[in-house]
Amino acid sequence: MKVAVAYEPGEPLVLQDLPTPDIGPQDVLVRVAASGICHTDITAMRNPGRTAPLVPGHEACGTVEAVGPDVQRVKVGDRVLASVTPACGLCWWCVNGMAHHCERKAFRFRPRFDLPDGQKAPALCGCGSFAEAMVVDEATVVATQTDLPDEQLALLGCGVMTGLGAAFNTAGVQPGSSVAVIGCGGVGQAVVQGARIAGASTIIAIDLSAGRREATLKVGATHAVDPTDGDPVEQVRALTGGRGADHSFEVVGQPQLMVQAFDMARMAGTVTLIGMPHDMTAGLTLPAAAVMGHGKRIQGSVAGGSQILRDFPRYIHLAETGQLDLGAMVSQRITLDQVNEGIDMLDRADGIRTVIV
Repeated sequence: MKVAVAYEPGEPLVLQDLPTPDIGPQDVLVRVAASGICHTDITAMRNPGRTAPLVPGHEACGTVEAVGPDVQRVKVGDRVLASVTPACGLCWWCVNGMAHHCERKAFRFRPRFDLPDGQKAPALCGCGSFAEAMVVDEATVVATQTDLPDEQLALLGCGVMTGLGAAFNTAGVQPGSSVAVIGCGGVGQAVVQGARIAGASTIIAIDLSAGRREATLKVGATHAVDPTDGDPVEQVRALTGGRGADHSFEVVGQPQLMVQAFDMARMAGTVTLIGMPHDMTAGLTLPAAAVMGHGKRIQGSVAGGSQILRDFPRYIHLAETGQLDLGAMVSQRITLDQVNEGIDMLDRADGIRTVIV
């Protein structure tokens, strides 16, 4: 089967014909129908400290073709949605409502793919969906019964669950609140939609890309801010009565933008940091007096705090009933042979989400 392998950091993916990975007792073989290309894939591929080689891809849906003898969650023939985070449903984290920290995460980089030179490549986030098929732990997949198109359903597995969850679960956006979102790619668009669904009255989208700013206005943003038109913090304050936003979200992963998110939140507001830093060793410096004196809540958001067994059906229902517009997020559809072109599109901020189908 065709598999896209990342050998050296910063180098293009290599498309190879590899054998289907072995299926363990709790494993599921999924024929991949669609896989989104996410910034997390690029960050992992280009991280000089990562273990090479690697098979990227973690935002996907497909059909179950085989299961291990101990699998109970899904069966052959099921249409499944894969998640960036597993949820075994049994560990301390899952039982206590924090499945996004499930203990099965420890197995997400288990070597899966046998390479021609004898090496074994792990699958990113336990998926490795830049392939015609993937073998995953059953805790990573949820069976679905929906008519949503493959390219839309796949987006729920990372970008949409992260963005919606950040608005619903981590930040708890309330009706009538004001929201500022820095970074309006796939995850940022989902934050905007989540804020709209939650009833926010002012939703400010901030992005360098004019196309992405325009796209947010079609899915719920009330204002779009070009950061090159002036200090984005002052622009947000001007749109929120001079106070700043009730909620600010940073979705890019740059420390300087995290500081902006802190500055554009009002006193006693909530700052939610979603973006994965490109430099895993980078620090974040905030003014100590303001952190203490302004009473702002600063929090990270892992996969939007989404509990996949609970939230995937909820998110699918939102899409099926027209409250969540997944179609607006799909900008390009490409084949696996074009995966490097898709990565180039993401580098150029070309569109919202490119999906391999």
